[in-house]
Amino acid sequence: MRLTLIIQLDEDGRFNAYCPELIGCASWGTTYEDAVKNIKEAIELHLEDIPKTELKQHISKIKIEKIMV
Repeated sequence: MRLTLIIQLDEDGRFNAYCPELIGCASWGTTYEDAVKNIKEAIELHLEDIPKTELKQHISKIKIEKIMV
């Protein structure tokens, strides 16, 4: 399963990470690598609680695009 990760450096120097397809699935780390490792773990835990037959219902229908402004 391919999911989107969004990782942002905040003003305190912390890396915040979330997966927009899974509402409420977020984590953070003190380094970029820690944030990626932690969000992957959070995703695995999030998906453990969802029966496979209901998984598609729980993944939001979003589209992410990069645009030029």
